[in-house]
Amino acid sequence: MSGDTAQSPHILVVDDDRRLRELLRKYLMDQGYAITTAVDAAEARARMQGLVFDLMVLDVMMPNETGLELAEALRRGGNGIPILMLTARGEAEDRIRGLEMGADDYLPKPFEPKELLLRINSILRRAAQRSGQAATVQFGDFEFDLQRGLLSRFGEAVHLTSGEAALLKQLAMRPGETISREDLGSGTDDGAGRAVDVQITRLRRKVEGDPRLPRYLQTVRGEGYVLWAD
Repeated sequence: MSGDTAQSPHILVVDDDRRLRELLRKYLMDQGYAITTAVDAAEARARMQGLVFDLMVLDVMMPNETGLELAEALRRGGNGIPILMLTARGEAEDRIRGLEMGADDYLPKPFEPKELLLRINSILRRAAQRSGQAATVQFGDFEFDLQRGLLSRFGEAVHLTSGEAALLKQLAMRPGETISREDLGSGTDDGAGRAVDVQITRLRRKVEGDPRLPRYLQTVRGEGYVLWAD
């Protein structure tokens, strides 16, 4: 993956076809998206442990666990990531099954790249509408764009690493709510928790007048962190 993930929606492309996977990665990056790829459902699960994604482009026909099975498992586990399914089979019955498994849309192969882009944009718009959340979150002099993961102050961009942007997005999506270090780190090991602590410290240096006495990114002792928005 390359590109500035702090400024673009982050898409996970899951397909066992290496050629198609790379074509999609390059095309979508050229369109301004941040892209991470996975060769199968197992690798997709691993990617989702450490990163926050705005949408998944998911191939149906994969070895071991199919895209349908992965989508169903994610929905059953409460994961609401928007899913665009890709498949070589375009029959109505297969499309219906994919939607029943939790997909947001369904695109048969072969397809035009432009149609893929239009469907991705449409899904992201619908997801934002369903969430009922504001497009941006304000705290102090700062504004955070939830979709693009872009932080600005008085209209000027504030540089964030991809990890800082992902962490701030998790907090900004639930302002005023305490989120545990484990949830923020997308894992339960101590290493993930320490990584969260380091990123919080770095974020405070960028948004707090006095990082030692934070006003917006506060620690809730024994529970986690909370972002207090305006």
